Formats: sequence, C-alpha cells, structure tokens
Amino acid sequence: MFEAKLVQGSVLKKILESIKDLVVDGTWDCTSTGITMQAMDSSHVSLVTCLLQADGFEQYRCDRNVSISINLATMSKILKCASNDDIITLEAEDKPDNLVFKFESPNQDKQSNYQVKLINIDKEHLGIPDQEYKAVVKMPSSEFQRICRDLSQIGDTVTVECGKEGVTFTADGDLGSGTINLVQDASIDKEENVSVVTTEPCKLNFALRYLNFFTKATPLSSQVILSMTSDAPLVVEYKIENLGYMRYYLAPKMEEDE
Repeated sequence: MFEAKLVQGSVLKKILESIKDLVVDGTWDCTSTGITMQAMDSSHVSLVTCLLQADGFEQYRCDRNVSISINLATMSKILKCASNDDIITLEAEDKPDNLVFKFESPNQDKQSNYQVKLINIDKEHLGIPDQEYKAVVKMPSSEFQRICRDLSQIGDTVTVECGKEGVTFTADGDLGSGTINLVQDASIDKEENVSVVTTEPCKLNFALRYLNFFTKATPLSSQVILSMTSDAPLVVEYKIENLGYMRYYLAPKMEEDE
C-alpha cells in the first residue's frame, strides 16, 4: 500500500504545472524515503527530476517500492479539481492499476475522490554524475523568469556569461540584440540578491524555449540556482521548502559556425 498526504495540496498542483508541458508521461517511483520522478522531454534535449521527501508529507506510507506511470497532463487536470487550500492524498495498491486522488477541504465539509488509470511506459533511468560546477548563480526565480521571457522576444538562444562581478544574459536575433547584466551584491545576504560563485569564468549558449518551460516552476520557490560548467548540461534547481526540489537539465547549444 502506498499513501501520501500533503496538507499544502497547492504545491502538488504547482509541480504538475511546471512539468506537464515539457514531459508527456512520467513515472513516479515511490519508496519508503519519498517519491522521485525522472523524465526526458520528447526531443531528448532536456531532463527533469523531482524529489519529494517522505518527511515533508503529513502522512506517508510505502510498504514496498511502487512505480506509478501516468500521463502528466491527465494528472494535472485531476489536480485542478482540487482547491488551492485542499489537503491532497495520493493512494495506490502495491501493484496498482489506478492512482487514487482524495481532496479534502480544510474544514472537512467537502471530500472528493478521483481514480486515474495508470499506463505502461518504457522508462530508462539515467545516472546523473556528480559534477563540479565552475559557476553557480543564485537569483530570484521571478527575475530569471522575466529575463528568459524578455530575451525570447529578441532571439531563440541566450548566452549566459558568469564572472566574479556577476552574470550577463545576451540574446541576438534578426531584430537586434539584448543584454541583461546582474551585478552580485555580497554585502547583504537576502533572497532577492544575486550571488555568483565562480572558480573560473564560464560562457555557454542555451535554447530559450526550454528555459521558458523550466521557469514554470517559479511559483515553487522564490530563488533559483543555476549551475554551469563547460561541456556539461546546465542545472536549473528550484528548492521546494520542507519537501524536496525540482531540477531541470539542459545541454548547451553548440556555436552555429563550429
């Protein structure tokens, strides 16, 4: 038997909103320590991983490891039937055919039950190697979302350049070019500040289309962490308070003229 009860049900709704447009079907692997999901987008350019720790749930039970494969758009539609302040419980048998959703209003005057049929998908679990990153940028997630959206008006690719002074985002296109420079403020450690830790300068190109997909996780966290190094995927991480994280991986774009 698998059961997971989340008092802040809105967090689960936000998680699905952040991945349903990037990944079609996903497998949630449930163990005694928590729930994980790893999936690639259909073009195999980006990878998403999600971790929800067992101790972040109000109640959590997983008698034996269970893999729950489900269409993520369908899961998102069902979660939209829950109010933002509802308590959400997920339930499944040890060899499940269905995933059960239970929605409960805070004062318990309304309870809803939904069952969704599970699907069979071939999943490959990719080992993500531990990586030393040459540049790690922490910045407000809303600012990163705005930058990706704004530079998409100019071009399809953003060049991210990190140095000791800060981080610069540049896009070029037929209309012209745009540059946004963020200077780090080390004097006060606040969430709205930008911090850049570099062991050596780093400059890489990424597809804005995918970064805009990633920024749909903005409601999950006030901060985003960008980890970069040459010849390795960019990691975009949103920590989910007291629960876990969403991480997105995106391979750099090679120079067009190489």
